[in-house]
Amino acid sequence: MRILPQFAFVSPRLSHKMGPANRSGSACPAFSIKMAQRRVGYRSFVAAPANATATDFIACSNRMETHPMTKSFYTSLLSLALLAASTTAALGQSSPNALTFNDPNPQRYQLKARASELDPRVQAHPEIDFLIDTKEGKPADFQQAAVDTRVAPKGKLVIWLMGHNQGLFDRWNSYGLHAIRVHYANKWFSICCRENPVGEECRGNIRLEAATGEDFSSDVDIPKPDGMMERALKFVQWLAKENPQGGWDYFLTEDGNGLRWEDVIMSGSSHGSTTAARFAKHQKVSRVVALCGPRDNYQTWQSLPSATPENRYFGFSHVLDGGWTADHYCRSWEMLGMNKFGPIVNVDKIGPPYQNTRRLITDFDVDGNARRAHSSVQPGGSAGKDADGKYIHEAVWKYLYTHPVDVVGEATPPDASCIKDQR
Repeated sequence: MRILPQFAFVSPRLSHKMGPANRSGSACPAFSIKMAQRRVGYRSFVAAPANATATDFIACSNRMETHPMTKSFYTSLLSLALLAASTTAALGQSSPNALTFNDPNPQRYQLKARASELDPRVQAHPEIDFLIDTKEGKPADFQQAAVDTRVAPKGKLVIWLMGHNQGLFDRWNSYGLHAIRVHYANKWFSICCRENPVGEECRGNIRLEAATGEDFSSDVDIPKPDGMMERALKFVQWLAKENPQGGWDYFLTEDGNGLRWEDVIMSGSSHGSTTAARFAKHQKVSRVVALCGPRDNYQTWQSLPSATPENRYFGFSHVLDGGWTADHYCRSWEMLGMNKFGPIVNVDKIGPPYQNTRRLITDFDVDGNARRAHSSVQPGGSAGKDADGKYIHEAVWKYLYTHPVDVVGEATPPDASCIKDQR
């Protein structure tokens, strides 16, 4: 097991006490320690970074031997800060204030709303089959949300980019996660970028425009109100008013005009997992969970610099999924840098924490059915079950969405048998 170090500069007020090595940023993590002189000593306020480890705290205290406060006291003080930080660090990042529920009647809330009713700017885009109403006149833009105020909140919001999956929402809520599904442009895939060979940036650019509502592609015209980001924002703003017991306002910026993306988990399956990963390259998020994906085997966006640290990408596939057998997923996983944080682990052979890896596979019996294999890595009729009818991958799903992102496995070299150039 490795715990990723992310050292940073410590306050100059302490650097003279801790030696030249600290000023280079190599001795201590970025503990914020303020000393206020009092008649009877010092009063200290300690804020620890979310990724700090016990070893970091001890090393830092060893550098403080010359401080008026004793080394042992510092060790105790900083260890307490680690304990406090760990409650918000479990999913990878600390937040300004811990989220707590104030619900006189704790329960599970499930809500839905139409995107077009939350924002009058929302439009249909029939040229890419992105509709508000179906051809039969039924609503096509419903969005779902769920939170369980009986469960201690983790302060993370899952944004799901695929059809609503009740089983996943149930599990996310049981983990203490908030969850929403956003209606966004995702049917262009069978309409755009159909030339052969397809341009190396064609699909990646459309994905980014569909996610952001910004002009990244000449093949589509998706304005901001119809991008995933804005629709997610409008939905959470509505949820904060409609369901204040759920603490949805926690995910809004201080002015209420944006989402705090570093507390967002982007996730999807297949096409949706690919867009989730493409978006995370552009926007830093808490983590990405790609079920049966990402694909885009002719695209190059996977190797672009990533706003989201590479250790925050997680993937899970069945070995008979066509995207796996054709090397789409192993290609994307390596281009995203996931091999730096552990080997490919078969979850049916090795149990949690799966060598702390980011790349998980299953080979349970699907009767040789590739279509079933593709959808088998999420709760549903295709998923694996034991003799009692219980899902066999419960621990896998919990790991994917809650494993501390800074706890990683050993790096492995690229797999020469995984074909990267598929043109």
